[in-house]
Amino acid sequence: MSMIIDLNNFASGAVAEKFNIELQKVLENIADPNTDSKKARKVTLVVTLKPNDKRNLANVSVEAKSSIAPPQPIGADLLIDMDKNGRVTGAELKSGIPGQMYVDDNGEVLDDKGRMTEEEKPKATDGKVVNFK
Repeated sequence: MSMIIDLNNFASGAVAEKFNIELQKVLENIADPNTDSKKARKVTLVVTLKPNDKRNLANVSVEAKSSIAPPQPIGADLLIDMDKNGRVTGAELKSGIPGQMYVDDNGEVLDDKGRMTEEEKPKATDGKVVNFK
């Protein structure tokens, strides 16, 4: 079968350009670690031909589309409690278990919501050495 149209040159190269733009989107989506690596992606070229009444000329429209993988959902646990005014409130659970304290990356002891505990809060000093031996 002989080639009717070279898509690289069709519409002054615009078809190939549209395809490459959509392919770039797909490749960036594949490289994104926040997307599912196993999900298939697609690049679709839709070629629409609309003939005239004499059927000797067709208006051609080429559309390029891509189907990419959505970002993976992010999970977190939310502690539900009451504030001092009796309204329902929430805070992200940082420790893994409600009520459990933990040590953060900086070595600070924090409560289950990631806040400094009373014994860990730094004491205000005036910058003078105290109790130097």
